[in-house]
Amino acid sequence: MNIRNTIYAAFALLSITSCAKMGSPDGGMYDETPPKIMSTSPADKSTNINTHKISINLDEFIKLEDAQEKVIVSPPQLEVPDIKAEGKKVVVDLKDTLKENTTYTIDFSDAISDNNEGNPLGNYTYSFSTGNQIDTLEVSGNVLAADNLEPIKGILVGLYNDLSDTAFTKKPLLRVSRTDSRGHFIIKGIAPGTYRAFAINDADGNYRFSQKSEQIAFNRDSLRPTCGPSLRQDTLWRDSLHIDSIRQVGYTRFQPDNIVLLAFTEEQTDRAFLKTERQEPNKFTIYFSHGDKNLPKIRGLNFNEKNAFIIEPSQKNDTIRYWLRDTILCNQDTLRMEMQYMMTDTTGLLISKTDTLEVLSKESYAKRLKQKNKKYEEWKKEQDKAKKKGEEYEKVMKPEFLEPKYNIPTTISPIDIMTIEMPSPLRKCDSSAVHLYAKHDSLWYNSQFIFRKKVGTPRTYEILGEWRPEIEYSIEVDSDAFEDIYGLISKGFKGGTKVGNLNTYCSLFLSLEGVQDTGAIVQLLDKSDNPAYQVRAKNNHADFYYLRPETYYMRVLYDTNGNGVWDTGLYADNRQPERVCYYPKAIECKAKWDVTLSWNVNATSISKQKPIDITKQKPDKGKKRANRNAQRSKKL
Repeated sequence: MNIRNTIYAAFALLSITSCAKMGSPDGGMYDETPPKIMSTSPADKSTNINTHKISINLDEFIKLEDAQEKVIVSPPQLEVPDIKAEGKKVVVDLKDTLKENTTYTIDFSDAISDNNEGNPLGNYTYSFSTGNQIDTLEVSGNVLAADNLEPIKGILVGLYNDLSDTAFTKKPLLRVSRTDSRGHFIIKGIAPGTYRAFAINDADGNYRFSQKSEQIAFNRDSLRPTCGPSLRQDTLWRDSLHIDSIRQVGYTRFQPDNIVLLAFTEEQTDRAFLKTERQEPNKFTIYFSHGDKNLPKIRGLNFNEKNAFIIEPSQKNDTIRYWLRDTILCNQDTLRMEMQYMMTDTTGLLISKTDTLEVLSKESYAKRLKQKNKKYEEWKKEQDKAKKKGEEYEKVMKPEFLEPKYNIPTTISPIDIMTIEMPSPLRKCDSSAVHLYAKHDSLWYNSQFIFRKKVGTPRTYEILGEWRPEIEYSIEVDSDAFEDIYGLISKGFKGGTKVGNLNTYCSLFLSLEGVQDTGAIVQLLDKSDNPAYQVRAKNNHADFYYLRPETYYMRVLYDTNGNGVWDTGLYADNRQPERVCYYPKAIECKAKWDVTLSWNVNATSISKQKPIDITKQKPDKGKKRANRNAQRSKKL
């Protein structure tokens, strides 16, 4: 080979080497195949089985996610089974004694996936029987929160073939499942027979209702599982936008498949003393787990309790606030007292009990006095400085003032009510010092109004005016109008508001069907599922006036006892919670519109009523096979 050929060969070799280094080698196709079950021991759907250990063998290495939450063994196991992944297999070790002639199901949901790409096996259920046959019936449905129809995720659902009311409190559930993120459940492996369905957030793991704090649901009606052939539509897509064909596909339908359980937590009627709290020196609060018609009796041990308090109990008498009248008593760091109250004993009866309490102020009097002196020294320093400069200065430090909270918005509707909240109980409330003026043709005139205490809300007063459209109003309060029990006096106040034009509002007229309870309450809800407006239906009609133009949602509460609020259920009395229904669509209210609706509350299944826009418990995204090969091909 001559020199020229040698040089050409060297350049060619260098060129090939450089090209090889420009890109990294491709790793090949990704694994998108989910793991496959190769064998099980004992075989799936085997009969006359007495072993506690089950092995499920797969064709590749796998991982098991959230086994304690996702894997459900039925009948329920009082002793938690050991479920784990070992290389290419899943091993289940049942710790409880196996029942005779019983079908066992192990529902893995989507807990099994391959170890590399996370491709899920899919919803897989293994079953075997200790008898000579496998029970294959199923029932399904949904569990919703009774007060707002929210799907409940992860609640235990089960069946009893004992139809007595005591079964739920005495025996563990016979067969169980757990709801998914949509509140949906399927109970499998059921034998023919008659059952009752229940749900429970099982706090103590005994598979029965044993604590009043446990959220539960129950149906009064019994059910008989059945199955039979049926048809459903199967849509074949040409691509993501176009349907290729729709065909009828045969399948086995298990019924009932529309069970709805409405879950609630019973009102805690057991009464116990919880704690005392004294965040501020002039008041302390006593907390109970439940109220009683009789308030506690307080006897002071290091003070005289007679006429010492202004008492503010909560609506249910479970939280009681005591305002100390005397400032000398406020400055006492520790209040020792004897409290006599009613409590629930171990048999469930109310008995009298007496406790000795030491109620300590969060900040000591010495610390508060130090802060007060510091504040005075700072004020005095500023006044001395102003005096030396020949500027105006104060000779006496201004006293503290009572500072009410005036809830007066700049714009109101003709049905709004304004309020004034007092920070402490009043010794004097001069209603004649409260004025309302209306502006007509640039002149201000006295306007009629009502000033009154707000029922059920301590230290709050209402201003009810004859609010007329497009009129400006001025609310004025004279100084010294209010004086609290500590001698603090309010300053003067002036606030303005204006009523909008009628064309800025809308109205809604509702006709109800299927509501048998004349005490039904209709609520318009905002986008956070909170009530914005509320009226009581009359003759199956509910009218809303002066609505602000927004998107609303709607629900109706069956106020069976007429107390104006939703009430929970009570299992011991076989009492369901008060019914709640949701209008299944959003309601668009626009300015100057009158919206007329007719709503049959039974037209839509209760499990499909609540609009997804205001449903807080959103469905989880299902685990899917990795689709990385399509992305790789597109990239290449």
